[in-house]
Amino acid sequence: MSPPPLERIRVLVVDDEAPARQRLVDLLRKDAQVAGIIEAENGMAAMDAIQQQHPELVFLDVQMPELDGLGVIDAVGAEQMPLTVFVTAYDQHAIRAFESNALDYLLKPFSDERYEATMARFRARMDGSSIREFGQHVLRMVSAAVPPNHWLDRLVVKSGGTTRFVRVLDIDWIEAAGVYVNLHVAGKELLYRASLNELAGKLDPLHFVRVHRSAIVNIDSIIQLEPISHGEFEAVLKNGSRARVSRTYGVQLEKRLGHAL
Repeated sequence: MSPPPLERIRVLVVDDEAPARQRLVDLLRKDAQVAGIIEAENGMAAMDAIQQQHPELVFLDVQMPELDGLGVIDAVGAEQMPLTVFVTAYDQHAIRAFESNALDYLLKPFSDERYEATMARFRARMDGSSIREFGQHVLRMVSAAVPPNHWLDRLVVKSGGTTRFVRVLDIDWIEAAGVYVNLHVAGKELLYRASLNELAGKLDPLHFVRVHRSAIVNIDSIIQLEPISHGEFEAVLKNGSRARVSRTYGVQLEKRLGHAL
């Protein structure tokens, strides 16, 4: 008995460089399993294509301006993402971070043979529901772990049916709000659906420091420190708000400032 025909799929190719998109499109057009090819030249277009056209497979560039590959996952939500291949120009050392999470990837520039090997991996997993389960499992891991030296530069905040992109450096401070956090930006509070501990590991320590078990502060937003008692302080910020600096985390702030409090 001959094996059943492979399920035909729609593929989304996301890259801000047209030659890079064309390279993948040319390869995909030769694949009889590919029923349709969608192109997106930036993260916003990719987000719309995923939500509106529901491709089964995405080739997603990691490094893009404004909204990068990880930002797309954050905006769409890992649970809603199709199976995804990361396309990246990271060197081999950096890509090991992805490999450790069993992630499929293409390292630029890639050969036809490397592309075929990647597609063979996906075909091996296309047994009905397993393709989506595998994709969601991998993307949950990736969206929770930022590659080395790749700190977040934007956060995707969803509220009231709208999606807002917040520059991380515009955040004055971050406070815990139950299982989520409140971002304090230009005098406004924005609820962001991540824990303080999770977010702390994704922020550049050159700019952000934990000052309390329930607060992270942008160092550039601190105007002055006012002593409270017994080694505790209040950080007075540019927008007039105050964040408590505990004795425990005050040590971290001292190290970052290079000066005793």
